Amino acid sequence: MSTLGGSRPVVVASLPDIDGLALRTFDPAVDFPALAELVCTVNRFDGVDFLPSAESLRNDWTHLDGFDLAEDVVVAEHHGDMAGYAEHSWRVRDGVGVHHLHVAVTPAVRRSGVGRVLLRWAEARVTNGLLAGGLGADLGIPHRLSGWADLEVSDALPWATDAGYAAGGYGVMMTRTLADPIPNLALPSELELRTVLPEDHRAIWDADTEAFRDHRDHAVRTEADYVGWFAQPELDTSLWLVAWDGDQVAGSVLNFVFATENARLGIRRGWLEHVSVRRPWRHRGLASALIAQSMRRLRDRGIDEAALGADSENLSGAVRIYEALGFSRVRTAANYRKSIAVPPREGRP
Repeated sequence: MSTLGGSRPVVVASLPDIDGLALRTFDPAVDFPALAELVCTVNRFDGVDFLPSAESLRNDWTHLDGFDLAEDVVVAEHHGDMAGYAEHSWRVRDGVGVHHLHVAVTPAVRRSGVGRVLLRWAEARVTNGLLAGGLGADLGIPHRLSGWADLEVSDALPWATDAGYAAGGYGVMMTRTLADPIPNLALPSELELRTVLPEDHRAIWDADTEAFRDHRDHAVRTEADYVGWFAQPELDTSLWLVAWDGDQVAGSVLNFVFATENARLGIRRGWLEHVSVRRPWRHRGLASALIAQSMRRLRDRGIDEAALGADSENLSGAVRIYEALGFSRVRTAANYRKSIAVPPREGRP
């Protein structure tokens, strides 16, 4: 991935005739604060509780395989202010090259055609990259375009369907107040919780990676994912619950409190991230025990609400477990997908 500074103009067809509107590439040396401000502005307007900091976005984008800051982001500026952006990244999921596209436009320039132009740029980035033999074209696997949109955002569905996308799955955000009684669920007797030490990081990560291979559309994780996960600005592994069976990780819940985001939202919320149990220890109540104890740990830290995200069609029945422990669905997002029809490269069948 490239992290070089500087930007260059981007020329596209059918750019709306708006005074002061221009497209350019992303400049990682200076653009992260403006990017974070734009994301927060858009999400506040849409009622989406994701208000990242410049530091968290920098960490996410710097440690992301299948992503080139110099080539995979385009910025829309309006009189010199960032008014929108499009990004592309890709990775292999269940044997498919999935090209994730994300487009965000400030309310001030919506319904002007800027978002559609940004989407066409992102789609062309994928098609041209595959035609040139990059972006996983040499893997001999099918490819598709993919993006997420919150169903509570009224414009999302017609915008996606007009561009030829169809929903191929749904994710839910679930929350639970920690003021309600939390069940006292014990781990299976042969398992124990241990304080997370730096020397345990790799074993915990590898166990979580193994467990998530059984999930629908699981992603092939890379070393960059590992580095980025443990470089997160607000990482606090003392919140994690990791169950050990001897020297084997049986399951874990990697809890987070995003204090910066909580302050912006005016709440005290903790996230139960990466709830996972490896196959030999499933169907014994381990996940439920780890979730219940995670909620107690968060409550003891002064947190009022627990939250998590889940695939609504999770093959392990995770949503049912969460509902049994008092979580309720509060938002739903659709995964919009579109197949990629890429002509054969010259000289190839």
